[in-house]
Amino acid sequence: MTLLLRSSAVSMALALGWVQTAQAQTADSQAIQQELAAMRAQMARMAERIDTLETQLAAAEAKAESASSAASNAVSLANAAAKEPEVKVAWKGAPELEGKGGWSFKPRGRLQYDAGIVNAPGSISDRGLGFASEVRRARLGVEGDIPGGFGYKFELDFAGDDVEITDAVLSYKDGGVGVMIGQHNGFQSLEELTSSRFISFMERAAFTDAFGFERRVGVSGSYKSGPLLVQAGVFTDNISDLNSDENNSYGFDGRVVYAPELGSAQLHLGASAHYRDLGDAASSVRYRQRPFVHTSDTRFVDTGSIAASSETSYGLEAAAISGPLHFAGEAYWQKVARPGMANPTFFGGYAELGYFLTKGDTRGYKNGIFDRVKPANGVDKGGPGAIQVNLRYDRLDLNDAGIIGGTQDGYAISLIWTPTNYTRLMVNYGRMEYGNAAIPAAAGDTSYAVDAFGMRAQVDF
Repeated sequence: MTLLLRSSAVSMALALGWVQTAQAQTADSQAIQQELAAMRAQMARMAERIDTLETQLAAAEAKAESASSAASNAVSLANAAAKEPEVKVAWKGAPELEGKGGWSFKPRGRLQYDAGIVNAPGSISDRGLGFASEVRRARLGVEGDIPGGFGYKFELDFAGDDVEITDAVLSYKDGGVGVMIGQHNGFQSLEELTSSRFISFMERAAFTDAFGFERRVGVSGSYKSGPLLVQAGVFTDNISDLNSDENNSYGFDGRVVYAPELGSAQLHLGASAHYRDLGDAASSVRYRQRPFVHTSDTRFVDTGSIAASSETSYGLEAAAISGPLHFAGEAYWQKVARPGMANPTFFGGYAELGYFLTKGDTRGYKNGIFDRVKPANGVDKGGPGAIQVNLRYDRLDLNDAGIIGGTQDGYAISLIWTPTNYTRLMVNYGRMEYGNAAIPAAAGDTSYAVDAFGMRAQVDF
């Protein structure tokens, strides 16, 4: 019994212990579950926080990358701006400004100061003979380009008593096609179209001035393809002669040039034609010429006034450039229509030969005319500049159909020193032999010779 009771007590004690242990274990499990739940919640909050931080980090990195890219672009733009400024400046005798879109602007001008002496037979008393000096040309203007293929040029000449407009042109160019509107040269003669800055003598060939070549207001077009150049235009009168509403004169000009290159040689063959109806503005023409230099206003050949209704003329041109050597020659015929009378045809022409004494120098040529001489070894580079010698025979015949204006045969030599691209010094000598001269010498002699000597200092830009 005692044993049984002891066993029962032990059994009850064991049972109570297991119960307590189970209860303890249950309590511990609940605590663990709570802790796990708390940990899970904390981990969830941490994960959420990490996501937030990652999002913020990504945004910060994106901003940093954007800022870096912007900075890089700014640096690139700054570098590009430094490399390619808004306005480019190039020096071509004067500053030439080029902006974006095709705009450009350049001041231009030339200054030519002449001195000359004309000696005639002592029996001729004329106050225009002897020594004289003058500012031959003092021009100032602007030129440039306008977007779309357009261009402009405006220039004034301040030499003499009055300020004159020499060029006032709006132009357009597309490939080989060009159009000009305004006051500009017609298309008569290689010598006339070559700028006075680049001619071989102080004055052009006698016929160009004698026959009244000048700039006129008009519309012209040109076409250039390879060695072929075609020019044509319709013109009214010089801008200074258009102040009167009675001036209704008009004219047509045309010129064709074929200028192939044969090896290192440049050839030039040309022909031109001109017609002018004098209209009501004038009923006469007059052809005359100075003795080789412009410092004298004396004319030894002079037709006097000729009743006329129109002029028709045509000319031939030939030239060649080969290294230091060049040749040029022209022949020109001027026909005058006289109402009810015979129509005279006058003639002018020249032939010249030139040679550079300095090594590497040659005469410039561009677009159907002679162009700038650029010394191979200019004074600005420590060299001697370009030195050129030219010889010319010049003929002017103003006798025909009962009109006796006289003949002039000129023999001339020039020495030109071009120190730099934009400076020039010239010395000229010419001897003119006259027949039927407009100014008689002793005993009415109209056949005699006149000597002329001239010097020029020139700068242009």
